[in-house]
Order: sequence, then C-alpha cells, then structure tokens
Amino acid sequence: MSLDFPTLLVLATFLTGGIWALDALLWAPKRRSLATEEGGTAAAEPAREPVVVEYARSFFPVVLAVLVLRSFVVEPFRIPSGSMMPTLLVGDFILVNKFAYGIRLPVLNSKVLEVGEPERGDVVVFRYPQDPGVDYIKRVVGVPGDRVAYYNKTVYINGQPAGQDSLGIYQGEGAGAVMTGAEERMELLDGVSHHILVRNGQPSVEGEFVVPAGQYFVMGDNRDNSNDSRYWGTVPEENLVGKAFLIWMNYDGEAGGVSWSRIGSGID
Repeated sequence: MSLDFPTLLVLATFLTGGIWALDALLWAPKRRSLATEEGGTAAAEPAREPVVVEYARSFFPVVLAVLVLRSFVVEPFRIPSGSMMPTLLVGDFILVNKFAYGIRLPVLNSKVLEVGEPERGDVVVFRYPQDPGVDYIKRVVGVPGDRVAYYNKTVYINGQPAGQDSLGIYQGEGAGAVMTGAEERMELLDGVSHHILVRNGQPSVEGEFVVPAGQYFVMGDNRDNSNDSRYWGTVPEENLVGKAFLIWMNYDGEAGGVSWSRIGSGID
C-alpha cells in the first residue's frame, strides 16, 4: 500500500477518530474519576483534556468529511498537459464524478456498489496501467467487445467511421499556443459531439484493436499529441477513477492568469 494522498487521508481519519474514541471511552472517565477523588464531590471539574485529544476532536469531522467527499462524491484534478486539447486546456481545474462508474472503497479501490459503466465519448480519469500511481485523463473511444481502428486521422468503431467536420485552423493561447496551426475538427462519436485537433501530415500510430472484456480503449482529443491506448493498450475497469464533468477553475500563467470564461464549463 503506497503512501499517496488517499492513503494518508484514510490514516488521518482513523488516527484522529481513534484518539477521540479512546479518550471518550478510557481517558475521559479516568480524568473525571480523579477529579471526583480530589474534589470530594461528583460535581468536581475534570482535568483539562490533553492537547492531542483537542486536536483530534477538532480535526476528525473535517478529515472524515473530506475523505467521504473525495472518495465517493467528487475529486478535483488539474490538467497538466495538452493531450485533451481543445476540450481541456493546460491549467484547467476539473471535478470528477467518483460514483458514475460504481462506488469504490478508498485505497483498496474495490467496487462495493455497481452504478454505471463508461460509454463511448465519456471523458474519464483513470490510473495509468503502466504506473498506477499516475492519473491520466482521456476520452473513451471503445468499450468491451468493440473493434477500434484508426486510419488517416479517423476513428472507426466496428467498421463505421466517426463523423468529422472541419472547423478550420486552431488558434491556441498561453501554454496551448504550441498547437496553433493544427486543424480543429468536430467529431461525432456514438452520438457525442466534441472537438479534436489533428496535424495533417504528421505520422501517428495506425491499426486495429479489439477491446477485451472489462477493458476500455481511450484516446486524447489532441490526436497527434496524446499518449493513449494506441501506444500502451487498454484501461482495465478497476483502474477507472471517475467521469470528468466540470471545469471549476483555469489558471495559465502563460496566458495571463485566470480564464474567467472557462469557469463553470461542462465537459463534453
């Protein structure tokens, strides 16, 4: 078990809660008993509780609330790269729905309640299969049983091409300026429309892939600048973290700071 943030949060919850419980069950009654013996009356004021107990009692509800919210409701993430441009930009702070694909126990990541499954077009956060300590965000392109192909900048699902319409040349800003000059397209994937970027003339991995049971094929919207399933394979269901649904903040120092127009934007 690695000491990542979820593990530390669980340990902090058990530690503060355990100290508070021990005090209530063992130490506080002893303090009251000693106070009664010294004062000679049951109304005598007990000795002040230790500082460590004060802190545990104060922090336990806060730590528990954070643990529950982060593990079962929503979790914040920051976008560090441009692999999902133009949908998500460098500096976007997003919220991820933690129960969209089932309720999982923190740290153990074992599912205890089935809720739903990823669909084509979902933007998902998952633990990178080659290094589970690293979180990736990509778009689901293929679900279990699909035959996914990628040729000439076009995705094919079970032999059918995803519809695409050109939107012209992309103009990036700030950290995304490196993508200025790429072609922006509107892609329709199983009824979900979203924007993608491609660089015509730039070679990319092509081929056909069959998605195994319990696995998902994912790709970045920045098709020629994304380390995704075309390179390292599919994502196991147990690696899923949740579904990205909202941009709650954007800060890109290279673009002048906060982009107010992106705050509150949904993720399609």
